[in-house]
Amino acid sequence: MYTRDMLIAQLRDMGLQPTDTVMIHSSMKAIGPVEGGADTVLDALMAYFAPGLLLLPTHTWAQMNDSYSVYDPATEPACVGILPNLFMKRPGVVRSLHPTHSVAAYGEGAAAYIAGEENVLTPCAPEGCWGRLYTTGAKVLLIGVTHARNTFIHAVEEYLDVPERLADTPSYFTVVMPDGTHKQSIQYRHYNAKEPHVSEHFVKLTEGYYETGAAVRGQLGDAACILCDCRELYRVTERVLAHEINCFLDRDEIPRAWWQAG
Repeated sequence: MYTRDMLIAQLRDMGLQPTDTVMIHSSMKAIGPVEGGADTVLDALMAYFAPGLLLLPTHTWAQMNDSYSVYDPATEPACVGILPNLFMKRPGVVRSLHPTHSVAAYGEGAAAYIAGEENVLTPCAPEGCWGRLYTTGAKVLLIGVTHARNTFIHAVEEYLDVPERLADTPSYFTVVMPDGTHKQSIQYRHYNAKEPHVSEHFVKLTEGYYETGAAVRGQLGDAACILCDCRELYRVTERVLAHEINCFLDRDEIPRAWWQAG
């Protein structure tokens, strides 16, 4: 049975610093038995990263559509697990206004980090929360999940203009603003005619990220973790996609030489 202090020690052992900006993708089931359950996991994360910036995805892409198109960040549940749903309701946590790919934030500069998400036009725009992981030098911690859940790689693809990732026609959503007014949000959603789950292919670079040092292994509770440096992840992905821009989908395996520098 893991305790709050044991989890904090594991975060420290992974090389994470309390002042880091870190995005957490998680499987509570993979973490295993924790005294106090999911709330204790959040207690550990929020205590450790209090001097920094803690981010969790609070995506709603699974339920938002043309007939269910009003996004209220105060009430709309996330479609990505128990930790995000509990986290976004905690005191001091703020949630972004992106209608399908929102983020909840806690810590230094949280409100500034999520500002303006109601104005971006795509799920992981360079100027939005997901693109800011690169510009701020953030880290991504995958807890019990693989790169198939690493939303930041979608942001890298948007930075690099990978084709066949976004719909040609927009979807229209209504965002409930903090003052209660409504604002229209235009979104070019993730779309590929042949593969509805592009992110499942991101695992093809798992070994490349490890080999180049863009990612390292860790552990939280029982969960195997992948700790990623966003700027290095970007550089490795850019290097690979320079050989073949759509290789995530077009190749069963990515040649090892493509991720090697030189």
